[in-house]
Amino acid sequence: MPMTRTLPAAALAACLAAGPVAALDLADMSEAERAAFGEAVRSYLLENPAVIFEAVDVFNAQQEELQSANDGDLIAANSDAIFNDGVSWSGGNPDGDVTIVEFLDYACGFCKKAHPEVAELVESDGNIRLVFKELPVLGESSVLASRFAIATLQVAGDDAYKAVHDAMMTFGGGLNEAAFTRIAEALELDAAPIIAGMDAPEVDAVLIANAELAATLGIRGTPGFVMQDRMLRGYVPLEGMQEIVEDIRDN
Repeated sequence: MPMTRTLPAAALAACLAAGPVAALDLADMSEAERAAFGEAVRSYLLENPAVIFEAVDVFNAQQEELQSANDGDLIAANSDAIFNDGVSWSGGNPDGDVTIVEFLDYACGFCKKAHPEVAELVESDGNIRLVFKELPVLGESSVLASRFAIATLQVAGDDAYKAVHDAMMTFGGGLNEAAFTRIAEALELDAAPIIAGMDAPEVDAVLIANAELAATLGIRGTPGFVMQDRMLRGYVPLEGMQEIVEDIRDN
């Protein structure tokens, strides 16, 4: 009768703590030995369930580190399109030591939630450059709103765009042509040429470029942020953004 090599609990704990058990060749074990090993692992985990959570934390940390490295490569390879495409609105401090690029949708609830916090971050810091990129992902009204914003920038300039952007982010009703007219009139802008420009090829080009860039960067929803050499896929509270900016400067 073959002898089975079972691992004492202490030895098994050491193996699990060290990560994957590379030293054990399961293919070299007999069926009985593999069964004994599996039972030893099961018993240990049942007696020490915290090990499972520790392993998950280590795995998640490894994945985050890998994702961060991949994100850095993606940002570096697409830096001109991200930070200096020549067609996106840019505000804040033009000479800021940190640039934040936000991909946004005017129908996105988390974009609306982030709106005042991003504004506060830029204003209170004083050394951040901010870039907006429309990424309408929530339907036809989102597309129309993005077209109106881009057309405003192309027809009426930076200040008009920022005013329209702020108005649509805080607008409580449906975003349609009637709403665009009301917003423009409230801001003392001529709505007619802006609305007429919404279907211009130049607007199409911006939307297509933004969508392609977002896909390349793995940004599939809004809001999405590129903060210098970091990628944030989703809403981050003001305090979190402040910590990231501080960390960017420290490193």
